[in-house]
Amino acid sequence: MIAFVSGGARSGKSTFAEALTRRWQDERGGKRYYLATASRGDTEMQARISRHRRVRGEGWITLEEPVDLCAALDRVVPGSTLLLDCLTLWASQLLYASQLDETQGTVMIARMLAEARQRDIALVIVSNDINEGMPSEDAGVWCYVAFLQRVHCLVASEADEVIQVMAGLPQVWKRHGERQP
Repeated sequence: MIAFVSGGARSGKSTFAEALTRRWQDERGGKRYYLATASRGDTEMQARISRHRRVRGEGWITLEEPVDLCAALDRVVPGSTLLLDCLTLWASQLLYASQLDETQGTVMIARMLAEARQRDIALVIVSNDINEGMPSEDAGVWCYVAFLQRVHCLVASEADEVIQVMAGLPQVWKRHGERQP
C-alpha cells in the first residue's frame, strides 16, 4: 500500500500521516519507520526535530536521509510500514544541496515506489501543497515548484490512497480499490 498525504503548512498532514502509519502497522505487523528528510541545520530546525520526535512517541525507528531515499529504503525491513516526511524538503535539498538533477530525482522516486511494493513495505508519503497561489515570477522558485508538482503527480498516480488535509480535516481524493476517472 502507498498513500500520499498533502496539505498546506501546519494543516495537520503530518499528524494525519502518523496516525495512518500507526494504523497500517497495527494491521500489518512489522516495524514502524519514520524517514526524515529534514537536515538538522540551525537551532530552530533542531528544536523542531526534537519536538516532532517527542510528539510522535515511542515505537518508531527513525531514519534521517535528506536526499538518497532509496538508500534509506534499503535499511527498512520487508513487511514494515514507512512514513516519509516530507517530499517538499527532499526536493529542495535534491535541487539545491546535492549533485543530482530533476531527472535523477524523478527516477529515485519511481524506484522507491516500485521497491516499496516489491518488498511489501507500506509507504505513507507527506508533502506540502505549495502551488495554490499565483505562479512565482522567480525562475528558481518556478523550477522548484514545477519539479515538486511533477513528483506529486507521479506519487499520486502510483498511490493507492491520496489524501489532502486542510485545517486538520482529511479529504480523500483516491482510495484503494476505487476507480479513478
